[in-house]
Amino acid sequence: MALHISRILHAGYVFECEGTRIAFDTIFENPFSRNCHAFPAVRFDQAKIRQLRFDAVFISHFHDDHCSFDSLDLLDRATPIHIYCLFDELFAMVRELGFVNVHALRVDLPVQVGPLTVTPRIAMDPDVDSMFQVEADGLKVLNVVDSWIDPDTLPALVQHGPWDMVLWPYQAMREIEVLSPSRASTAPEHLPAEWIAQLQALSPRYIVPSSCQFLQESWSWYNHAFFPISYRQFEAEIGAALPDARVVRMNPSVSMRLDRDGLTPAPSLDWVVPVGAQDVDYDYDAQALPPPTSEIARRFPALSAEQAAHVAEYCRSGLLDRYRDMELPEDSFFEQARVWRLSVFDHEGMATRYHYRVEKDSIAPAAADALPLSWSTDIPTAKLYAALAMGESLTSMYMRINDMRFDDATEADLASAELVDDPLIRCLFNDAFGAYQAAQLRRLKESE
Repeated sequence: MALHISRILHAGYVFECEGTRIAFDTIFENPFSRNCHAFPAVRFDQAKIRQLRFDAVFISHFHDDHCSFDSLDLLDRATPIHIYCLFDELFAMVRELGFVNVHALRVDLPVQVGPLTVTPRIAMDPDVDSMFQVEADGLKVLNVVDSWIDPDTLPALVQHGPWDMVLWPYQAMREIEVLSPSRASTAPEHLPAEWIAQLQALSPRYIVPSSCQFLQESWSWYNHAFFPISYRQFEAEIGAALPDARVVRMNPSVSMRLDRDGLTPAPSLDWVVPVGAQDVDYDYDAQALPPPTSEIARRFPALSAEQAAHVAEYCRSGLLDRYRDMELPEDSFFEQARVWRLSVFDHEGMATRYHYRVEKDSIAPAAADALPLSWSTDIPTAKLYAALAMGESLTSMYMRINDMRFDDATEADLASAELVDDPLIRCLFNDAFGAYQAAQLRRLKESE
């Protein structure tokens, strides 16, 4: 018996054994999550995808780069959908999309699909993520998706082995560091030591550098700041640390046949179509200078008058109402009174600035000359609208936080502050669930 493993994109895979075919984290879009462009580039043959019949689809978590309704919409509605998610709302939305066989995954509770057994394993953040153990005829694959392995759970995973293959999320995305580039430290030059130790403990025969496989827009400075680890670096360091393992790069569409004797190439997926060079690599540049938000904002089209009014009304009142409804986290920078400036840049790079006095759970408009300024947030108007109306996620919004010099007292306080304490981030994303999928569902229903 053999297990055929094929790469779709990012964390998406197809596993096939004896005529049974299942898929994981099915993303059939390029770009996906609005501005994640496949790297290497591919296109999807949607007509062929609509003809596919999966015996089951497994979704590791609700993030939009793993659970996209535009992609699910291409699948037969009788397909069993298994999702790891603690929120009932997601299951309700998938059913509203038309799927009739929707199931909640539970950690350590196996799901049998023909000769394949899929067991969700606990991830670093069990409130969000899961990992997958896939077995067929004694072959075992650990799909870590884009989670991390908690050191306390590593011994249990070792006992679940021996592992034939590990799909390892090999990128340490710097999605927080790019929010405040002038304050960010340079990325480490080597792989995290815990990655190497964990892979040595798992001791698989084959290791696939998994997840990521995307860049932002072609003009984006993120392309040299987001991903510090190249395929070359990963293969070199893991190869030296695990000489008995083989690092295998699987680009989108690539398929491999795994059996007890080894790993061999198999026919590629014909509905994932490579475009251009495929063995491309990431090019991290610690010296790359980020353009100002005013310049980035000019990359996006103008909003309609109605859309611009929606953003302005949110900044004047909606944001304030939302902030007052939330509970301030412990040790917040805003435990004491602060003046916060929010700058919203339109398609011409012109800023509308809003000033607020923030103290604990209270917020109120402040005069433009209120001092001392203690926190700043810059964002393109188009991206703020996208977050409000389409559930766009933080990683693609080009938000810039505290990218300036404050007075000495404020700088001393900022040394221990968390960037995600930013009031706009909290108002847009704290306690917000499924906004991206809800916006997709509305659009798909309206187009019927």
